[in-house]
Amino acid sequence: MPQFSILMRKNILFIILLISVSTIWAQDRNQGELEGSPLRNRNSNRDSDRSLRGDGSIDKKEKPPVTDYKIITIQNDTTYVDTTLTIQKDYKFNYLRRDDFELLPIHNVGQTYNSLAKREEKDRVLPLFGARARHFNFMEANDINYYKVPTPLTEIYFKTTFEQGQQLDAFFTVNTSPRLNLSIAYKGVRSLGKYQHALTSTGNFRATASYTTKNDRYQIRSHFVSQDLLNEENGGLSTQGLNEYLAIGEFQGREDEFADRGSVSVNYEDAESILLGKRFYVNHEFALIKKADSVSSTKLALGHIMDLTDKSFRFDQAQIAPNDLLGESYVSGAIADKVALEDFSNQVFIDFSNTRLGHLKVNGGSSNYNYGYNSILSQVDNAGNVNNITNRIKGDVYTIGGEYQNTYKGFQLFADANSIVSGDFDGNYFNAGAGYELNDNYSGQIKISSSSVAPNYNFLLYQSDYINYNWENNFENTETQKIQLNLKAKKIANIEASYSTIDKYTFFAKNTDLEIIPVQTSESIELLKVKLTNGFKFWKIGLDNTVMYQNVQGGDQIYNVPEVITRSSLYYEDHWFKKNALFLQTGVTFKYFTSYTADAYDPVLSEFYVQNVEEIGGFPQIDLFFNAKVRQTRIYFKVENFGEAFMQNNEFSAPGYATRDAVLRFGIVWNFFL
Repeated sequence: MPQFSILMRKNILFIILLISVSTIWAQDRNQGELEGSPLRNRNSNRDSDRSLRGDGSIDKKEKPPVTDYKIITIQNDTTYVDTTLTIQKDYKFNYLRRDDFELLPIHNVGQTYNSLAKREEKDRVLPLFGARARHFNFMEANDINYYKVPTPLTEIYFKTTFEQGQQLDAFFTVNTSPRLNLSIAYKGVRSLGKYQHALTSTGNFRATASYTTKNDRYQIRSHFVSQDLLNEENGGLSTQGLNEYLAIGEFQGREDEFADRGSVSVNYEDAESILLGKRFYVNHEFALIKKADSVSSTKLALGHIMDLTDKSFRFDQAQIAPNDLLGESYVSGAIADKVALEDFSNQVFIDFSNTRLGHLKVNGGSSNYNYGYNSILSQVDNAGNVNNITNRIKGDVYTIGGEYQNTYKGFQLFADANSIVSGDFDGNYFNAGAGYELNDNYSGQIKISSSSVAPNYNFLLYQSDYINYNWENNFENTETQKIQLNLKAKKIANIEASYSTIDKYTFFAKNTDLEIIPVQTSESIELLKVKLTNGFKFWKIGLDNTVMYQNVQGGDQIYNVPEVITRSSLYYEDHWFKKNALFLQTGVTFKYFTSYTADAYDPVLSEFYVQNVEEIGGFPQIDLFFNAKVRQTRIYFKVENFGEAFMQNNEFSAPGYATRDAVLRFGIVWNFFL
């Protein structure tokens, strides 16, 4: 951990140095413009920039519009930098930097989340690496954006944590020419937490580059990502700790030593888990048919995508957990579990687009995977039979797939599919749908999906120094069919509805001996999910509401989610002071979900498992917020879980893991347009 802290500080200092250099460079460039440099006709984003007129007078230069600062996703969707302050921005001002409506955080920043709605992974044909509870903040290839900016752009995100620590996300991008863009960013979090042995220390470093030739025939986008997500593991509150924690609420208003959460007993204080990952990614293509002009209707390109990803997960413990909490062990001393995955994927594609015929992409790919451990495990059962558990799942698969989009009589048609045609795994997915936009206020989309994919690697093979956590399985593919309807009425509400059937669902659960094991059910699970979002404003008052309804049929006591989840925000916003220098937003957010038997967390696997004994939920959470915007700076103050300050909270985010206490947190998001 000390080495990681030093590395985190070095990365942050490196980014600050880059920002400082870019500032000096921008100032030198602007000075050159005043002295008659050839760059004088370029736009600048500084209010004080001026250029010389022919008569020698000075004319104030115009800033590039914010729409020129483009953000490009891996799917080639383009947006631009948004410096506004809205209630949706408040929802995204958190550790994940995205709306966490469907997530329930554990008590410290950077720990895992319990899922109020089961997480839907992106389309895939191969199993995923395990330790999914550590992947909420793990940035996959789809999470990396590319940029095109007229002047250097910087964004600084900062937010306080619990007790000792802070979280920072620093980003810098520059176009050295209109054709070449570079970006670098580092997201670091360190938080001690209020409970014993609950420290989190995480880092996400990413760097991107994108380039297009002068004739626009060749373009390349590439990124490198290095991530390390460390969490101290305490196993949750012990039996004694649970009694101490619940007693706080029973004796509210009295002096109680356990009002200090650090005094509450936990199961152990010598374990930690860390997820490490590195990825090098390249996506490039060459136009076989050169555009005759800017309005050419036909494109034909040949492309290649390479993704080299390494992941590893470690669970370390200084000594065996007490009271057989995790069962017996093969070793008498320290526990040291490690598993790794190497995945090397290549894909070639032909990309054709035509104004009338639409956009068609056909691809073929290969993936070389190597998952597992360094030794073969031999187990002897009660009858004396020897059972060998292999140490590797490795091989190659070959895939073929395609995508299609077109517009026909106002309808946006789309479809994509991919399937393994050769290899030790079987897998495929298919999506198709259509959308229609009546006008800027009303639109709709319908989509059908089907997928068949093997369970994640840690369901198929796992080894540990703990005897109970060793298995090798030959599970069948999990098969999912889904129909989805999205309706948007800008001034009324947005509705997202879906109906899914899941066959051969795979999950972790405890057996009769209270051992965590992987299970695949033969029951078919049917899930209906409806989510409604609406917001309206009157005068300077706004109300934003989100309600989700979930209904599960089949798979009784397997697929556990709350039936209703709600969030409502009542807020006031207005411009204050001379020339509307400050934009103010303040209000209250109310969150609630119905009680249910939530999944429990297992630290050895870093996974959630099904349990049907303890319920959580059925309690409100109230947040008070005061936000402001000055120029390109957004400032956030929030009192989280405000009600706990008056009635000591004894609620849980997962069995044995407390929810967050009342706390005042501060943060900013600051954009620099140099």
